[in-house]
Amino acid sequence: MGHPYWPLFDVAIRTPRLEVRYPDDSLLIELATVAAQGVHDPDEMPFLAPWTRAKSPELERSAFKHWWGHRASWTPENWHFVGAVVVDGSAVGVQDLFARSFAVTKSVTTGSWLGRAHQGQGIGKEMRAAVLHLAFVTLGAQVAYSGAFEDNVASSEVSRSFGYVENGDEIVNREDKSARVVRLKLARDRWERSRRDDIEIVGLEGCLDWFGATDVPNEGH
Repeated sequence: MGHPYWPLFDVAIRTPRLEVRYPDDSLLIELATVAAQGVHDPDEMPFLAPWTRAKSPELERSAFKHWWGHRASWTPENWHFVGAVVVDGSAVGVQDLFARSFAVTKSVTTGSWLGRAHQGQGIGKEMRAAVLHLAFVTLGAQVAYSGAFEDNVASSEVSRSFGYVENGDEIVNREDKSARVVRLKLARDRWERSRRDDIEIVGLEGCLDWFGATDVPNEGH
C-alpha cells in the first residue's frame, strides 16, 4: 500500500546495479552521514555553493534544511526530486532532478554528488542513466540540462557519454576566484540513441500530476 499523503515516498528507479529513491527522513540521515565523510578532495570545489566546507554537525543540519526545503516547497510548477542513490542497501549519494513549469517546457535539469568512497566505480553514470529514464520515458521530457565547472572532468565525462553537447558557459565567483561553468544540453533524440530497457520505475502512478506530467504514456513504470 502506498503512502496515503506523500506518494513521492513510494517512487524508486531501479537499475541492475542501484536504486534512486525519493528519501524519507531515515534515508536522509544516511545521506547526511555520507556527505560528512567527504564528497571531494579538500583542494577542489565542484559546487557553486560551497556547502561541503561546513564542519560536522553543521554540514548535516544544513543538508537536512536543504532537503526539507525542497520537500516543503514542492509544486507541479516548481519541483525538485531529491534522489537518494542506494547501492547494496546503503546510501552513497544524491541524484537530483528538478524543473520549473514542466508541463509547458518539458525540460529538466540534473545535479548530483557521490561520496568519495564510492567514486570511480561507474556509479555516477548509472545513477544519471536512472534519472534520465525517469525524465524522458516516464515524465515525457524533451530536453535535459546539466553543467559543471570546466575542471570537473568526471562530471563532464558522464554527461558526454549520454550525448550532451555544450550549450554555452558562464564565469562565476567560486570561493572568491573566477571559474568557468560549462552548460550542457541533452535533446530527447540524442538520448534515444543510448536508451536502455533494463531500468524500472515504481510508485509513480499516484503522483504523476505532482510533476506536471499527466499526459505521458504508461511505459517505464
